Amino acid sequence: MSVSTDHDNAQQTVADRLLTSLDDLVQRHRALALHGEHIELHTELIAAEVAHELAMARSALHRQPQLRRVS
Repeated sequence: MSVSTDHDNAQQTVADRLLTSLDDLVQRHRALALHGEHIELHTELIAAEVAHELAMARSALHRQPQLRRVS
């Protein structure tokens, strides 16, 4: 397996995890939105969870070795 393929696979894994986490978040908060109470709290919670998921994805991507172009 080439370095490029390993890197692509790692990026795909990070992307898949991020999308799955965000899908789960949407499902959880849609269920909570049925109850109009504390909507401001739900908004803050959603924002915090999205920020957390993005930070985790960025961190995982930064841990991947950088590819060097061969000229």
